[in-house]
Amino acid sequence: MKPKYSLEYAESLPRFDRGVSWLCWAYNEEELIEEYLLRANDILQKTVLDYEIVVIDDCSTDRTNAIITLLQKSIPQIRLIRNEKNLNVGLSSQKAIQSATKEFLFWQTIDWAYDITLLRVFLELLKSHDIVAGVRRAPVVVANSIRWLKPFLGLMILFGVKHVTRRSDTISKAFVSLTNYILIRVMFRVPLSDYQNVVFYPSKLIQSITCESKSSFTNPECLIKAYWKGSRIAEVPISFIPRQKGEAKGTRLKAIFASITDIFCLWLRWIVLGRRGPLNKGVIRRLRTDEWENGK
Repeated sequence: MKPKYSLEYAESLPRFDRGVSWLCWAYNEEELIEEYLLRANDILQKTVLDYEIVVIDDCSTDRTNAIITLLQKSIPQIRLIRNEKNLNVGLSSQKAIQSATKEFLFWQTIDWAYDITLLRVFLELLKSHDIVAGVRRAPVVVANSIRWLKPFLGLMILFGVKHVTRRSDTISKAFVSLTNYILIRVMFRVPLSDYQNVVFYPSKLIQSITCESKSSFTNPECLIKAYWKGSRIAEVPISFIPRQKGEAKGTRLKAIFASITDIFCLWLRWIVLGRRGPLNKGVIRRLRTDEWENGK
């Protein structure tokens, strides 16, 4: 059977008629930033009628800022915001979110880590869902009648070669990613299939969320709180693409420690002490790989 969501289907849709903010944050990315912004602008021109590209320069010390400033002359949709000091990914992403002016927003990493070829389809789903969340893999399903065996079998599948190699560009980064996922899934009990991927939001919804984290836990925090607000979330397949140039900063020990600290502190505050506020569980439309072209 032909997949429902395909490149052919995406190209058959007219340009998205709602405003879209493309968000990104960069620190010393002079090798990638020009190609990234040209590519982002090209995709948006073909996909969206009204858009902006919000770039947070996290106090880069190389030519990143100069390159962006030069590109603004030919691409007026680029909005450059420079941090006075290095804030790292969590606070920079929060700044980008609050700076968005269009109806919907999403982000893509400077190293183009996620395959958003079907961007037009993801945007279309925002008309019937509150949030569209990317998933790097199909959800793990354990077909076994012995209840106590399921968690162990699930972990074996999760850390299997197929899943690990599709999550990151190195085995060590993939294990960090999976461990982070398991911590969040177990501690906060929000049944999403991925917490660190591209996510598409109505700007007003995510801007209404008060972020308490300062690390890369910002992305999971927004998803968790949106789910607790009763949001309807659609999961879509967005595959990982290995970095080709520059240096990744998200898996440095300092960044990992900051994220784990946020996870445990906020778990204590929200779950143990019950300070998360009113709970109105949302609805998650599960990823079905047979509906998507190259969705497996």
